[in-house]
Amino acid sequence: MKLATVINSLRNFRKWHRLVGLSIALFLLVSAVTGFLLGWKKDIALIQPPTQKGVTKELAEWKSMDELAQLAQSHFTTAFPNETPNFIDRIDVRPSKGIAKVLFKNGWWEVQIDGKTGQILSTGRRHSDWIEQLHDGSLISDGFKLFAMNFLGIGAFFIVCSGFWLWLGPIKFRDMKRESTSSHK
Repeated sequence: MKLATVINSLRNFRKWHRLVGLSIALFLLVSAVTGFLLGWKKDIALIQPPTQKGVTKELAEWKSMDELAQLAQSHFTTAFPNETPNFIDRIDVRPSKGIAKVLFKNGWWEVQIDGKTGQILSTGRRHSDWIEQLHDGSLISDGFKLFAMNFLGIGAFFIVCSGFWLWLGPIKFRDMKRESTSSHK
């Protein structure tokens, strides 16, 4: 490899490293901040309501999913009439805790319900859900999520590779320059 080739390569890589770094900076910042928050979601009640414990882990003793869903829906409608209509998005069953978390489509609400008794144990907003959607870009759209995550991944890979060359290139340049000077003596 010639000295001029290494110098040109370093100049080009420095320019592209800077451009790619600037273009992924916002995505990386959002991903880092939301990733930090998601790491704490089980420890901070404001981000996600703490998981309660029910009476029994034995699923055979539980009410049916339909009954649990109806109880949670009825509780939600009564407790938050201004938030209705709001329909169930999914039910997260936690047999090891004896509960089901009933998650609603709008407003990131959850109702935790005892699987056996049907008693409402907790009602709250799951901020972790919208934080996760912001984290992966799906808050905007699934198409944006696909674009943003690929752009961020490919950009970060390029930054790592070009950064490695920007660290190694000057070392190689100094060695080549040293060899060149010593061979002329």
